[in-house]
Amino acid sequence: MYEAVHATPDGRSTVARFARTAREYGFGGIVVRNHGDARAEYDPERIADAYGIDVVPGIEIRAEGPERASGYLGSYRDELAILAVHGGTVAMNRFAVEQERVDVLAHPMSGEGDFNHVLARAAARNGVRVEFDFGPVLRTEGGRRVQALSGMRKLRELVEKYDAPYVVSAEPTSHLRLRGPRELLAVGERIGFSEEAVRRGLREWGRLAERNRERLSESFMEPGVRRGRYEENG
Repeated sequence: MYEAVHATPDGRSTVARFARTAREYGFGGIVVRNHGDARAEYDPERIADAYGIDVVPGIEIRAEGPERASGYLGSYRDELAILAVHGGTVAMNRFAVEQERVDVLAHPMSGEGDFNHVLARAAARNGVRVEFDFGPVLRTEGGRRVQALSGMRKLRELVEKYDAPYVVSAEPTSHLRLRGPRELLAVGERIGFSEEAVRRGLREWGRLAERNRERLSESFMEPGVRRGRYEENG
């Protein structure tokens, strides 16, 4: 199972610190989902070797609107294993689920975001994973927590009805906010998920990474350089 994290400079913990803690908690991998390209900040292979855990370079695109987000898709799709879009508005949610190049629609119910049957069908059709973000349930209280639970319930019903793919995360920004798989399974059961559904959502990050790494290895010699027919036939 995998967790998707915001490391420095987005968050307060380094990728290495996240990797160490995640391994101690029983995760098999972490996805670095910073809002900008953070690859200059860490060496995934070195960290993976040091802590015995898979480290997946990714990005969570946060843009003012679909047009700008589309440009980022073109820049990063062929370089990073996981590409998520920061949702939370009707326009960005719709944009994300209509793009086959997008892996994950992140926290669609946050802010002014909403999700409906049209978006659920589009997500299923285009293979865009909808994120169930357990973070607000774990870290808020009162009215905000009630609102988060209501949004989660609506999202779960739509995902189940239209068989849309999904991932699960607590979106930690610090290793101190990291919760182990057992804790997330317990939280999920308390808010209406089956244990297997939560496991599936945590594992989906790893399945996405494996699929996309294979695609990248088949098409690319290095970031920005596509393998051509001469290399393929050589």
